[in-house]
Amino acid sequence: MSTTTCQVMGFIVSSLGVAGCIVSTAMDMWSTQDLYDNPVTAVFQYQGLWRSCVQQSSGFTECRPYFTILGLPGMFQAVRALMIVGIVLGILGLLVCIFALKCIRIGNMEDSAKANMTLTSGIMFIVAGLCAITGVSVFANMLVTKFWMSTANMYEGMQNIQNRYTFGSALFVGWVAGGLALVGGIMMCLACKGLVPEESRYKAVSYNASGRNISYRTGPIKVGSGYEPETKTRKGAGYEEAARSEDGRRSYPSKYDYV
Repeated sequence: MSTTTCQVMGFIVSSLGVAGCIVSTAMDMWSTQDLYDNPVTAVFQYQGLWRSCVQQSSGFTECRPYFTILGLPGMFQAVRALMIVGIVLGILGLLVCIFALKCIRIGNMEDSAKANMTLTSGIMFIVAGLCAITGVSVFANMLVTKFWMSTANMYEGMQNIQNRYTFGSALFVGWVAGGLALVGGIMMCLACKGLVPEESRYKAVSYNASGRNISYRTGPIKVGSGYEPETKTRKGAGYEEAARSEDGRRSYPSKYDYV
């Protein structure tokens, strides 16, 4: 899969996940009345994060918002906070991801900047998906606990079975949306690797100094003093490096060494 395709698919999947988180948070059916033993009833109750509703058999529905914040359970408020944080991070991730798309050029933005923005949006989507999944799971755990407590009280004759609540459709929407946001964030992080420009690497070449006993061949040497115009040549295979004397001084060839 190419980098552009992975990035675009990650953007689309993350957008669906963020949209699902918004829809799930706004839905009223987080918990619905359990009708397992009483399928026929005149009143059907369901609750959401922001209000509780009652639907009558005639089709008339009345909803009443929660007018208190401190009066709600702590776990219920935590679920609200997690969903809101997930939505905010998801929206910010979408804004960053739009400018980070490789198919969109804005000014002279380099690929390294787009890679950093893609990685940032991917991390935001991952955190948003985890927040949504955690919030929905916490609410589901609250429902399971209350369901079994209501069932135990019902068998003891202390509570009516109609007060039991089960999973609503908003929980499943939230789980799916959180998973989509998580997958989209992972795809954005994978696309970041393809956007990083390759660093130019230069192979180092080492040059070894010539040995001390290497001779250099030269051509005829012309003496330009004006007194000896004839061309003088060296005898031997070449000119060897001057040897050092025992006292450390360098000895140089004299004019008698040449013929």
